[in-house]
Amino acid sequence: MQDDNDALPPSWRQRPKPVGFEITYRLKGDTLEIDSTRKVDQVRLSAVEHVRFVYAPSNISSKGFKTQLRLSDGKSITFGNLSWRSLTDMERDDAGYRAFVEALSAAIVRANPRVRFLAGKPNWNWWLLTVVSGLSLLMLIMFTLRAFLQGSNSAGWLGILLAIASLWQVGPMVKLNRPRELQSGEVPDDLVPRASTG
Repeated sequence: MQDDNDALPPSWRQRPKPVGFEITYRLKGDTLEIDSTRKVDQVRLSAVEHVRFVYAPSNISSKGFKTQLRLSDGKSITFGNLSWRSLTDMERDDAGYRAFVEALSAAIVRANPRVRFLAGKPNWNWWLLTVVSGLSLLMLIMFTLRAFLQGSNSAGWLGILLAIASLWQVGPMVKLNRPRELQSGEVPDDLVPRASTG
């Protein structure tokens, strides 16, 4: 997904949806070029007000991470480490994604020293996610206890399995997306992995 030729400007290629065009992001000095096949946009890096890193899995088996650039005109640009090959197959290149994000972050700081770097979801979004996740888990626990108390062991064991699956899926969403302020130019290891772990 990343260009192999070191002589070329740092770039990242991603097909963000199962159906659609591949998008190429290319650094050109103080500009980010976005080539979506149909058109090419030029974004001044000095217009980036904040950079946000989030954990955003695409499905139950893919560890998806995204980088969001918020511009001074209110628009945003989002790209991630996962790229669709087909309707059922995804490619993950954490090392290439990390290299591009590091180069992009350094270029943004040079173009706009006042830019903010953030990790996780916005506060209200994270709190909503946390409360809904907690309530869902509490309902599963109550369902499981009630099932065992009424002698319906199979329903009780199903509740335990669902609770474990929920913790496995929702736990990282809550933990990794905890809102926090980063140092200028910082690229967090937990939200921009250095290498694919499977």
